[in-house]
Amino acid sequence: MKILNALVLLILLLCYHIGIAQKRPEAYSVRGIIADSVTHKVMTFITVNLMKAPNTVLKVDYSKEDGSFAFVGLEAGNYSLDMVGVGYKTKRIAISLTDSLHKTIDLGMVPLGSAMVGLQEVVVTGTKQILKQEIDRITYDLQADPESKVVNVLEMMRKVPLLSLDADNNILLKGNSDFKILINGKPSSMMERSYKDILRTMPASSIERIEVITSPPAKYDAEGLAGIINIITTKKLDNGYNGSANISERFPNGGPGLGGSVSAKLGKFGISAFGGANLYTNLPIRVGIQRFTSGLQPTMLLQEGTTESKSRTGYLGYEMSYELDSLNLISAQFNLNGNRSEGYTIQTSSLMDSDVRLQGYRLENNNTGNGNGLDASVNYQRGFRSNKNRLLTFSYRYLSYGSQQKADLSISDQLNYIRPDYRQVNDQRFAEQTFQVDYVHPVKKHQIEAGLKGILRDNKSDFQYAVVDSVTGRYSIQPSISNRFRNTQNVFGAYTTYQYALKNWGIKAGVRIEETVIDADFMSVDSRVKRTYVNLIPSVSINRKLRNNSGLILSYTQRIQRPGIYQLNPFVDRSNPNFERTGNPDLRPALVNDIQLTFSGSGKIQLSTGLGFTFFRDLIFPVSVYDSTTNITRTSYGNTGTAKLPSLYVNVNLPVTKRWNVSINSRVAYGMVQGVVNGVLIKNEGLMYQASLSTSYKLPKDWRLTANLQPNGPSINLQGATNRMMSSSVSVNKDLIKDKLSVASSINNPFRKYRQNLSTTSGPDFQQTSFRWDYFRSFTMSLNYKFGKLRESIKKNKRGIRNDDVQSGN
Repeated sequence: MKILNALVLLILLLCYHIGIAQKRPEAYSVRGIIADSVTHKVMTFITVNLMKAPNTVLKVDYSKEDGSFAFVGLEAGNYSLDMVGVGYKTKRIAISLTDSLHKTIDLGMVPLGSAMVGLQEVVVTGTKQILKQEIDRITYDLQADPESKVVNVLEMMRKVPLLSLDADNNILLKGNSDFKILINGKPSSMMERSYKDILRTMPASSIERIEVITSPPAKYDAEGLAGIINIITTKKLDNGYNGSANISERFPNGGPGLGGSVSAKLGKFGISAFGGANLYTNLPIRVGIQRFTSGLQPTMLLQEGTTESKSRTGYLGYEMSYELDSLNLISAQFNLNGNRSEGYTIQTSSLMDSDVRLQGYRLENNNTGNGNGLDASVNYQRGFRSNKNRLLTFSYRYLSYGSQQKADLSISDQLNYIRPDYRQVNDQRFAEQTFQVDYVHPVKKHQIEAGLKGILRDNKSDFQYAVVDSVTGRYSIQPSISNRFRNTQNVFGAYTTYQYALKNWGIKAGVRIEETVIDADFMSVDSRVKRTYVNLIPSVSINRKLRNNSGLILSYTQRIQRPGIYQLNPFVDRSNPNFERTGNPDLRPALVNDIQLTFSGSGKIQLSTGLGFTFFRDLIFPVSVYDSTTNITRTSYGNTGTAKLPSLYVNVNLPVTKRWNVSINSRVAYGMVQGVVNGVLIKNEGLMYQASLSTSYKLPKDWRLTANLQPNGPSINLQGATNRMMSSSVSVNKDLIKDKLSVASSINNPFRKYRQNLSTTSGPDFQQTSFRWDYFRSFTMSLNYKFGKLRESIKKNKRGIRNDDVQSGN
């Protein structure tokens, strides 16, 4: 009976379900494929929400590797689909599932457009999205520039708006050498000593983009008169791995180089690393100085000779992150770098009075140098369930770097000049600890940021001057002109910023207050200097979004320049007996007020142009004074200058055809400088300009030809100027394997083997010209390889330590 009852119950249940199934209508479905509206490439991991009411989500799906999504088993009715992706506009599509004859709706290809937010940025679009204008910065996409496959990062700086290179390949930001360089938004020891050695080692193909932060908001430290350069090495990282490698050779000047990067993500753990190394040889070139003096006994000094050098540079950067959960993220960074150099200079010196040779000698200088640096940081980021953009971040960073220069100098063929052979050693060390907390609180169209920061710095220098004993051949240190120096600099800051966005308007304003405590100790002479100063730094940017992805930005900011160890160090460089260089530990910070009006527009022509006016006060300038009793020109630093600098820059990118592209990056400014030198008011002014004209043409079978022309005008400083320069280059590259393997080569300045670099300096009683004949023509070959495939983005801290308040060493 039990078995029979169970069998009857089973039959009744089966009949019930059959009856329900007969009454249930056939289910509806909807499907489609999501693609980028510009590139038409399918997009993965785009969230698709099936909505029944405006705020009611019934089902959620994600686009697959082929961009497809689907919802099945739907009841009849009216729905909507919301498609959401980071960096793209949310797209809503109304769906009506009421026609019993059409149970399946296929949307086909669904285009998703890039997000355009008035406060955040104005994107310049076109065939190649190379340039992006945001409310406080300009971004240059190196991956969109085919020339990045053949040159290094330093050379690519010529094409970035507001950046240029002078004759010595020093970077100028808005014509100024005082700025801060960041790597992935963070300071690094590899940029503190000699950024040129590192940047010319980095293959441009391994860099994602370069950001020029022209009006740094209050969250950035106040230092850097011209602004901040942020080099982004990391690309969009997804589940899996990817990387790139570059091998290059440059000759006759230069040498072999190797660089690359790799990224990987395994679940919640992500890592990325980049590194490189190169050998760089500067072949012997002709150098010299000519100086004329006036006064009771006018003289003419002529020094001529040759110089050559070799260097080895390497760097390694590592980043990692671990996502504890959707609200908690831990990340860490670690960087190492080092370099070694050796050089040899030989020169003859003659001091003349009319036709009479008053003094003469022959000098040989064997010099070596080495440096190393490291920095490490850890960050903890806490999100909030109520709003994922509300963030609290705690950060700590340690940075240190050091360098040692040693020169052995031998003097021979002496005429009325008595000095033994001598040796000078300068050992510099720098260490820094930073503690920081940042808080971001968005409320609808408003966003408030605030933070506290403490920086503890320790600068040390030990320099020694020793002379040889002609009998024993041993060197003895001269205490009177040797010294040990220590400088501690502690900076305590707080900031707050506010930003607000309307449909076509955006504003970002803030204020930062910093207290700096300095303690300088000249240990060898038992002397000490203490100083404290406070700076209140305002900043404001207003953005007006116009039609066709164009916009206007008006910004004002105040910045300061704190002297670094290179300018403070009282070490006296006597490697040339007639010219001495030293730092000044009594330097004060310099102030700058900067206002800019920028326009960005798009269409067939991508245009970014801006007007600016900058006023400098207590500007730190090299100051040269001639001593007639010793026939020595001494150069130090002083807060002696004020300057005014109206400027205009224009950046144009024009895709003439699908294959032919032309770009122009130019800047013109009129510098007006004045200051007191040796009790005399000196004024200097002049027109300065830099430009980079580039054209590229895509040939059949994935060949591309690029040509560049760079006219650079003179640079103006308090006591002199440098001469003009015109450079050119032609490069060709080919994709051997599409988006994987490419080969490139270039020739720089094919029509001139050498270029004469001239630098003039003058004072009340002297005028001198330094000249150098540099190798100008060079050849470069490189091989680039990309590998890997990624799917899901690695999370990174949105806030971290950025110590932007000390001038970069050049």
